[in-house]
Amino acid sequence: MNDKNKDKELTSLPDESEGQLTVDVYQTPDDIVVESTIAGVDADNIDIDVTSESVTIRGERKREEKVHEADYFYQECFWGRFARSIILPQEIDPDRTTSNIKNGILTIRLPKVQRNRAKKVRVKPE
Repeated sequence: MNDKNKDKELTSLPDESEGQLTVDVYQTPDDIVVESTIAGVDADNIDIDVTSESVTIRGERKREEKVHEADYFYQECFWGRFARSIILPQEIDPDRTTSNIKNGILTIRLPKVQRNRAKKVRVKPE
């Protein structure tokens, strides 16, 4: 493949493309936390699927005002469907997962499964 075709392949997207979210993923002692900026999206338009090994965020940012292409000076915001799947670095408990959105920031708290914690057993004399 020559360089000209390679560049075209990298920049061309299908008509029904989905935007991809940017995320921060970090840990606390008890949780894996996923944060993403999702400004302009109603909570009812966000779908989160969680397994013990991954989290998938899907949604749609709807444009309320119709703007003709010729009227744009810049068009950098993504409008439409978006999705992001994240493979988690550690097993989590999907049943205890919580999420909220505040000031355009989606926060998902995924409680870690604590199987590797050692428990000290004290030997009692009889």
